Amino acid sequence: MVTRRQILQLAAAMLALPASELFAESATSKLPLIQKKIPSSGELLPVVGMGTSRTFNKDDDPESMAKLTAVIQAFFAAKGMVIDSSPMYGSAEARVGDVLRSMKNHPKVFAATKVWTRGREQGISDMLESAQRMNVKNFDLISVHNLVDWKTQLDTLKNWKKEGKVRYIGITTSHGRDHDEFIQVMKNEPIDFVQFSYNIANLDAEREILPVARDKGIATMINRPYQRGSLFLQSKGKALPEMVKDIDCNSWGQFYLKFILGHPDITCAIPATSKAKHMVDNMQANFGRLPDPAQRKEMLNYFNSL
Repeated sequence: MVTRRQILQLAAAMLALPASELFAESATSKLPLIQKKIPSSGELLPVVGMGTSRTFNKDDDPESMAKLTAVIQAFFAAKGMVIDSSPMYGSAEARVGDVLRSMKNHPKVFAATKVWTRGREQGISDMLESAQRMNVKNFDLISVHNLVDWKTQLDTLKNWKKEGKVRYIGITTSHGRDHDEFIQVMKNEPIDFVQFSYNIANLDAEREILPVARDKGIATMINRPYQRGSLFLQSKGKALPEMVKDIDCNSWGQFYLKFILGHPDITCAIPATSKAKHMVDNMQANFGRLPDPAQRKEMLNYFNSL
């Protein structure tokens, strides 16, 4: 008798392989992988990770599971490691865990999630549940989501880090709000990561967050690199500038990611998608050359002229 689990695995494999093969056959796959250091440890991470907000908030039916497995297979094929989720994202943590459980073998994952609740015991309970949902023994990174009860939750996380229950700890903000308090936590608490929004149309973080991250030795993880897709509306139908050939870039998605990743104080970006073909495109920004300051200025000027 064929089990439901076997059906999911078979359906997932049928959709996943073409995406993986598509990346393997691309010219980008022959370029060097781009990695940056986590300042607090020196550990290297690939610069393009994977977000799961909205995109992985799906039911566990065979069709959804097959599509999500294809996305993660494409991610792994391009040497992706960082998978970021949150209990705030509905069923996203569970779907990531389902996909990872369905794979007999998969590359190493840098598993990141968040705690998004009030109270010490509830925070601990939620983080343990997140580990079960994502099929993780110990998270690589747990961050306090949007500073919710951050003093309580960060106190737990600091203890967990000492005890080896989590490798890195941090804080996040999703909408550019609470920057004053966010920056004070960065300055005064021993955190390893911050996550926030930053992209070619939203450079607010350059004024305060990025300089503090540099001074305090904090890794930076970028959400909303495409401004929830609105950047593509501005560049739709427009040609890429000639200079993109000098940074191994062949799409607007890669253009937007490489602009972000070219900033010396950015560690990684976590674009989210539910389509394997978009993941293949995103992950090509994980390879080749990044723009220098002059090239980033040229990219910004070109974007603003569209």
